[in-house]
Amino acid sequence: MTDEQLPARVYPNRFPEAVDSRPGVSQDFCDCFSQIRVNSSGAKTSFHAEVQDTSAPGWLRLLQLIEEAVADGREEFRPLPELSPEERRQIVTLPASIARLTAVRTLVLYGSNLVRIPPEIGAMTSLEEFSPYTSRRLHWFPYEITRCARLASSTVSTRSIYGNYKYRPPFPRLLAPGDTVLDLECLPPTRWGATEARTCSVCAGPVPVTGPHQAWLSRAVATDVLPMLVNACSQACLGSLPPGAKGHIPAPHRGVGIEQPPPR
Repeated sequence: MTDEQLPARVYPNRFPEAVDSRPGVSQDFCDCFSQIRVNSSGAKTSFHAEVQDTSAPGWLRLLQLIEEAVADGREEFRPLPELSPEERRQIVTLPASIARLTAVRTLVLYGSNLVRIPPEIGAMTSLEEFSPYTSRRLHWFPYEITRCARLASSTVSTRSIYGNYKYRPPFPRLLAPGDTVLDLECLPPTRWGATEARTCSVCAGPVPVTGPHQAWLSRAVATDVLPMLVNACSQACLGSLPPGAKGHIPAPHRGVGIEQPPPR
């Protein structure tokens, strides 16, 4: 049988969100660093400042979709096609209630407007596939994602993440905790990256009221090397972290005074 006689193969569209024809803008522009060329060695960046509007229609609808997924025990959670473009634009993080999605094996967040993912993703114990592809404003992930022991496949826009091997964008600088007592459920994201840090990313113990001990660590998660933010309860927990991935910064760091390997 010649090539001309072979039957045509039809491949399913993995991301139908990409062909949404409804009017509206679903994703804001991000200029934190260059996602198309190598970043200069002296470049600096900072965390996104957006805080989730919990009264927004998109957020309220997302809460409902999570409740529906919990109730029916579905194995794939793909919430964004259920939202209008404007509603998708209103979502900059995920609710902590994703921790209840323990039956979900596939989480698809294609083209989201997310700037952070909460540590509760680590409670999604059945998660096997994670696809936040083309989420251009999502530059880092919580270290708690390493608790998803079954996670084997990922589709991440690596050019959009800190320290990626193509363009080596810089990491935001992390500071040591001070002496001020903080509301650990309402942290300023420009300072801490996260808006909450109640439990240690490493041992799951309580975080001190003065704030977490933070570090960056790039390691392989599923099929990608992800830059992860560690919110630890102590320097001892930071000291227990594994080394970084080959071809990346080899040890936990604070994103300042660190020379990255050359881009590849």
